[in-house]
Amino acid sequence: MNLILSEPTAHCHASNLSDLRIIKLQNEIKACAATTDEASSSILYSALRSFSLSAAVALPRNETLMRTIRRQRTVISSDSTSQLLASLKKTDHGEDFLLYESDELMSFTMKANLSVLKNCKHWFADGTFKMSIKCNLSKVNLWPADLEEDDFEPILILTDFEPGTIKSVQSMFHEVLHKGCLFYFSQCIWRQIQSRGLSTKYQDDEHFHLNVKKLISLAFVLLVDVVKSFDLIAENFDDDAEDFIDYFEKVWIGEPKQREIGQKKPQFEHALWNLYDRVVSDLPRSNNSVEGWHNAFANRVSITHPSIPKLAVKIQNRYCSNSTRG
Repeated sequence: MNLILSEPTAHCHASNLSDLRIIKLQNEIKACAATTDEASSSILYSALRSFSLSAAVALPRNETLMRTIRRQRTVISSDSTSQLLASLKKTDHGEDFLLYESDELMSFTMKANLSVLKNCKHWFADGTFKMSIKCNLSKVNLWPADLEEDDFEPILILTDFEPGTIKSVQSMFHEVLHKGCLFYFSQCIWRQIQSRGLSTKYQDDEHFHLNVKKLISLAFVLLVDVVKSFDLIAENFDDDAEDFIDYFEKVWIGEPKQREIGQKKPQFEHALWNLYDRVVSDLPRSNNSVEGWHNAFANRVSITHPSIPKLAVKIQNRYCSNSTRG
């Protein structure tokens, strides 16, 4: 038997249409945040373009909606890392792609790629920290343990001047010639000019500008002539650049010993940044090509400090694209 417990009241009505539209929009931006690497602002503005103007007055503030997107990405990153990585350990063709894994390092590549690397005698290395996850690692290892178990014999490795990179190369390839990139050498000098308030002088003072260029050109003189050439150049700087010259001498040349003939050991050995032999042999002096690749890759990733799963997907997609093109 059917019983009617109560009659509909005068206040019974359908759900507010604006509320339903807002819920739908929130679900859409959550789904987009979970499945794409699109920037948070781009996700929000794309969703708002098709949102009803009549319901817009009831929308939460943009900051609240942006926070919803970021929270969704945090959940995906923290809860799904292991599951996603399991699916990324192999390529689309079923080949092993996660070559090495530890608590601090993951190396994505193919065994066939290592064979190619083994045949390369000149190695160029560069880092892209915008693409790394946010972490508190105080030490960066350049090479995975797998390389220690194989017979890699490069003639030269060219890197930037990061202490961690230099230490790793010297530790694992102590008999290999290690050189610093000319571009990064000049960038180190330029940053010191900026930090010492000499940027305007560099732009306006032609004499100072030329002398700085001469310091950079020390990378091209004979190794045995570096100190003598520096002394000649340093004499041409004005007194207001004395602090800058002291920096260059301490870091790149070596300060004179007080009681002995010769220089103290500089922070960076002359042989690391001097490129005379490479110029004579017509070999590359910088790793700009590697940095260019990293910049292009960063543009494809489109966000800084992505989660491990999202970064792994981009690496795998890039590898598959390269393999297809041969």
